Amino acid sequence: MLNFIDGGVCAAQGFRAAGVHAGVKTHAEWKKDVALIVSDTECAAAAVFTKNVVKAAPIHVDLRHLADGKARAVIANSGNANACAPQGEENAERMCAAAAAAIGCKPEEVLVSSTGVIGQRINVEAIEKALPALCAALERSVEASDAAGHAIMTTDTVKKEVAVETTVGGKTVRMGGVAKGSGMIHPNMGTMLCFLTTDCAISPEMIRAALLETVDVSFNRISVDGDTSTNDTCLVLANGLAGNGRITAKGPDYDAFLEALKALCTELAKKMASDGEGARHLITCTVQGAKSEKSAETIAKSVVSSTLTKAAIFGADANWGRVLCAMGYSGEDFSPDQVGVHFASAAGSIQVCANGRGLDFDEALAKKILTEHDVEINISMGEGEASCTCWGCDITYDYIKINGDYRT
Repeated sequence: MLNFIDGGVCAAQGFRAAGVHAGVKTHAEWKKDVALIVSDTECAAAAVFTKNVVKAAPIHVDLRHLADGKARAVIANSGNANACAPQGEENAERMCAAAAAAIGCKPEEVLVSSTGVIGQRINVEAIEKALPALCAALERSVEASDAAGHAIMTTDTVKKEVAVETTVGGKTVRMGGVAKGSGMIHPNMGTMLCFLTTDCAISPEMIRAALLETVDVSFNRISVDGDTSTNDTCLVLANGLAGNGRITAKGPDYDAFLEALKALCTELAKKMASDGEGARHLITCTVQGAKSEKSAETIAKSVVSSTLTKAAIFGADANWGRVLCAMGYSGEDFSPDQVGVHFASAAGSIQVCANGRGLDFDEALAKKILTEHDVEINISMGEGEASCTCWGCDITYDYIKINGDYRT
């Protein structure tokens, strides 16, 4: 039985977290800007990173530290991406070393992430100075997860935090996570940091397999603005304190773990899409009746990534032609003459297109439907049994304002 619970990144046994203001964000002294997440014991660990060729220094460090599939802690900062920056890898290693000294482990057992402005030297000295206070603040509590979640936010307007509980091998297993992501979000991960923790006993090989499969159906199915960041990172730590039989191969226990991980990451992904920079609407696009899941995914991604579709949703304009246009340039081969489109929300549902042709519909009702925060675009293909759902958001004037002076 899968249940959503409180606790975020501290929901699982043996995990503590903290977040403080260290001074990376010099313009906002009240904002937390460094987070620390620590397991009481060694963890199986895995990660997925950006596909951008230009990768931030922390990613190169993490790739080395994850070579043995193990870790104990994560240190992360906002306010500076430590990407294309002077002494980038050296400073990322310094962050790991400072965290390791504070919690009593080896530097290579610490993973590091950064987010913020690209190209500027990170104030690693401020982070090092803050480590004693950060370590002293470590707790296993809702408040501690909250502090860590706030410390990694940049243009996010809300903290992203989720936790779930399930049964694996007859034992109660918990997993939770905190994430940040608001702009530079596109399939293949978007400007996001995501830190996941679980007390499930699972091998490094199997947790990596589960993470790769999960990312493909969650974080890789959201889009805000079509950009892919230099820092995209999703990390998972599993310390085994739940006491279940260690998962070393696929089977019922692995399936239960995977189901929980997918549920957790899907909720975090939706929170990111909903909090797109300047966004006023979460767009959920579901393609049904496709010839394959891959085909449905490609079409749904194209629709949620379409700037014109995003603009139409912002204006509460039931311009279904923009939906078909985005489907048409997705690269998928399909028959437009079989396509149907519905718009839906808490205010109702309305069909606007059937067999690839427009229908007479109530414009006032359509506008009311599209005025709701959560808006659905439901597409029927009439070609098969496969389906897929992707998530995005509208584009607003505020997106330009936020990104027009992001660096200054």
